[in-house]
Amino acid sequence: MKFEIFKMAFESLLANKTRSFLSMLGIIIGVSTVIAVFAIGQGAREAVDEQFAGLSAKSIMVMRSMGRGATASSKLALEDVKVIREKAKHIALATGVIQGNSVVSYETGEDSFAIVGTDLDFFEISKQEIVGGRMFTEEEINSKGRLVIIGSGVVDSLYENKDNIVGSMVTINGKKLEVIGYFAETGGSLGKTSKDEAVYIPYQTAESSILGSKGGWVMLTLEADEVDNVAIATEEITQILRAEHKLKDSQEDDFRIMDAGSMVGAAQDSASLMSAVLTLVAAITLLVSGIGIMNVMFVTVAERTKEIGIAKAIGGKQGDILTQFLLESIILSMIGGLIGVAIGQTAIPIISNLNLMAMSSSATGPILGFSFSALVGITFGFYPALKASRLDPVDALRSE
Repeated sequence: MKFEIFKMAFESLLANKTRSFLSMLGIIIGVSTVIAVFAIGQGAREAVDEQFAGLSAKSIMVMRSMGRGATASSKLALEDVKVIREKAKHIALATGVIQGNSVVSYETGEDSFAIVGTDLDFFEISKQEIVGGRMFTEEEINSKGRLVIIGSGVVDSLYENKDNIVGSMVTINGKKLEVIGYFAETGGSLGKTSKDEAVYIPYQTAESSILGSKGGWVMLTLEADEVDNVAIATEEITQILRAEHKLKDSQEDDFRIMDAGSMVGAAQDSASLMSAVLTLVAAITLLVSGIGIMNVMFVTVAERTKEIGIAKAIGGKQGDILTQFLLESIILSMIGGLIGVAIGQTAIPIISNLNLMAMSSSATGPILGFSFSALVGITFGFYPALKASRLDPVDALRSE
């Protein structure tokens, strides 16, 4: 008997294919959106982890502040690193970089990359690994050596033959520099710049002949002695830099300080907010589609009043009629949910491969999306089914 009820419900839906499809369309869109929401959220979280993978929890970054209310021009300079090293009690490592952009050429190839002038402490803090060649020496840094270490993205862009990297000569701003090594891919970033899409040179070389004192912007990268001392170290740095830059009490800082935890937290909060907004959109879509299913079921009940009257007249029970109409609603929503899951899961790798948006597949999305679709079918299909089951058989047979 139960199979017959299921069969009748399915045949009824097939008899009105267009109406059934339009009823499912909202569910399909809603479930696909739910899957996309979780894929975007997962992709955003992975992107945040990847972006800050090279930073320790003890890392602190200091950058120039040129926003409204800041001093007319920031005095942040690489010389501040020496002062911080001398005066800060809770800083274990301190380094600075001068950064700009320039065209880097090798043989017939060229492209624009970030130019980063720095010292050896920077590489210890940023956790970058040499996979070919060697690191700078202190003597080479102090003597303004025209040497360069390149990121993996630069290697991929300029070099066809990976065996000829070390010892080759690249041209930056008309100056020839020797490549002495190259880094493994990190996926991390230096501010807004990819570490892999950068070339690294001694900071004195960058400041004196490649970028010039006004050709790049300065950023200090520091590391506290303990994770618990990051807040204390940040306060120390603020006091030291304000004194060094001779800022009055009425003047705002001409620098910005961010620690790794705050940066990761802010990025994760942004990702969570985006996921919450998209989840709300998906929930509204599913709600609207549920109302659409309810409307269709009411119309179906009205059109099939005589059929319901005949079923009751020949002994059909109220529970059987309720089950049939409820099954129609559930079948609509579940088939729509399955199609939505298929579309959503298929779209994730396509969008990711096209680099349109960072998305990563998550088991939560399909499970939650399909569960919602089934719940919508039960919730919004129950009342029309109940109304059909309660029709008086005499009144139903009299209807035209």
